[in-house]
Amino acid sequence: MRKTNVIGLLWRGASMGIAEVIPGVSGGTIAFITGIYEKLLNSIKAIGPDLFTAFRKGGMKEAWKTLNGNFLLTLGIGMVLGIVIGVFGVSWLLSNYPPIVWAFFFGLIIASVIYIGKQIDKWSFKEIAALIVCAIFAYFLTTIVPAQGSESYFYVFFCGMIAISALILPGISGSFILLIMGMYTYIVQETLRGVLSTFESGKIITMMVFGLGCLVGLATISRLLSWTFKNYRNITFAALSGFMLGSLNKIWPWRKPIEWLRDGQGKIIMDEDGVTPKKILEEINISPSQYLSDLDLNHYLYLAIPALLLGIVLVFLLDRSNKNSAPDV
Repeated sequence: MRKTNVIGLLWRGASMGIAEVIPGVSGGTIAFITGIYEKLLNSIKAIGPDLFTAFRKGGMKEAWKTLNGNFLLTLGIGMVLGIVIGVFGVSWLLSNYPPIVWAFFFGLIIASVIYIGKQIDKWSFKEIAALIVCAIFAYFLTTIVPAQGSESYFYVFFCGMIAISALILPGISGSFILLIMGMYTYIVQETLRGVLSTFESGKIITMMVFGLGCLVGLATISRLLSWTFKNYRNITFAALSGFMLGSLNKIWPWRKPIEWLRDGQGKIIMDEDGVTPKKILEEINISPSQYLSDLDLNHYLYLAIPALLLGIVLVFLLDRSNKNSAPDV
């Protein structure tokens, strides 16, 4: 495996890991625009009966080859690094400069829709219908008010199964799925950050249960998507484009909070500083001019627009670089 390919794949994995931590941004989208999406699908698809068959025939070496182990291991290491960066670094940026971060990802998604749409050989009624239906469905998901989650291991396992769909399905964010299931704060900000900071045994067990749910979800969803890509490629691309278009509502850069997490007496629960609300439950999208005129909001309008354009340009630069050097690991 060439050194340049290892570095490139680590970088792709890190980008996916960062994306998975941010509600509204899909790791699957990053995989797609960096040119490893179908290879990732086929590698994950190998987890199951085929893997055991290969192990019986040729031992660990054949099983590793069937799994495309070098590819998954390198990508996985990059994702772990990205998740650590996302949990601490990107979370801080979102807390302090949210419009700039959201604008960057808004531009990233817009360009990704164009990129995926270009993969469709021919547009017909079926492709247009798939795009519209999936866009409406994704938009509906972004309007759901987050539920109150549960800390039971069964629910944590179930959330892992559902949230991992973001790794496979561009346009749907795993972190956002956790958010609407009421588990984003518990899984990402409390448990995962706790594991990385203190290695507390209870939090480690919770993350192991969540990870087991992710493995089960990967083994099932990957097979479904591999089948749709093989038999209905254009419709699948159109559906993915629709999901991404619908998800833009969630990452609109200029938003105003209207509801926060409250205690049993209806008082807003504050963070450790006693000033900042612990969790925003609902926001409304407003225009850039409204955002700029609202004295209660931080104003980064003139930095957000260049960030949006940077996100658009980055996708096309990634596309060009992928054509020159594919990550054959």
